[in-house]
Amino acid sequence: MEKKRVKDYMTYDVVTVNAHGTVRDVIEAIKKTHHDGFPVVDDSKEVVGYISARDLLFAHPSTPIEQVMSRHLIVADPEMSVNDAARVIFRSGIQKLPVVNENNELIGIMSNADVIRSQIEHVSPEKVFKFIETLKKLYGVEPTLKRGSVPIDDLLPTQSKIYEDELEGRIYEIKKGLAEPLIVVRRPGRWILVDGHHRAIAAKRLGIKNLDAYIIEVREDIELGMERTARTLNLQTLDDIKVLDYARHPLVALTHRLVRHG
Repeated sequence: MEKKRVKDYMTYDVVTVNAHGTVRDVIEAIKKTHHDGFPVVDDSKEVVGYISARDLLFAHPSTPIEQVMSRHLIVADPEMSVNDAARVIFRSGIQKLPVVNENNELIGIMSNADVIRSQIEHVSPEKVFKFIETLKKLYGVEPTLKRGSVPIDDLLPTQSKIYEDELEGRIYEIKKGLAEPLIVVRRPGRWILVDGHHRAIAAKRLGIKNLDAYIIEVREDIELGMERTARTLNLQTLDDIKVLDYARHPLVALTHRLVRHG
């Protein structure tokens, strides 16, 4: 996570409002964009404040933005780590962090959603070594570990579905050179994808033939349990994985149920 910078995940196309405008301008901007707040800039594009929907309560449409905007502004530097930006966002309770250059000019915005997206499918060495220990206990083998490139088209998937929203995030990361390595088991005659199905599909969509991976080498010619699972799910190649719309994600469905029953 420390190598991930705000500039790699922030939104560059930011909607702003001018400090010399009125509350009516903000209302129109909310209607047009469905955003709930905007950085406020002056004529030189320097950030001078932030205005949110709640700042408009009881304000007349003709009220100048400068009179109701928040001047207590927390901003981020594009070189700041995503971890540091996350601390600022979640500890301060704000939802969006304007990103400025050395001249205090707005160049982007970092939202809590951007922070969450940056951490999905984060691979750690502990995750790899824990899986190796599992293989040792289950099969009595002594796997070796190396870092290398694996052929995308030869991977045997072990997960039957992925989600479109996460896939879009992985495509973005690969384009930026920020994708985490896959976790792959290499045994005689087979490449088995253990972790990183979204990244593998993203690479395939981008026409990338090889991807960086932690490669766990198993010299013994034995069938692993995950291979049997793949066969049960009729999985042979990445093309067999279903890409589901975000709305069908189980966490979204659970949230909707909780909201309805609440």
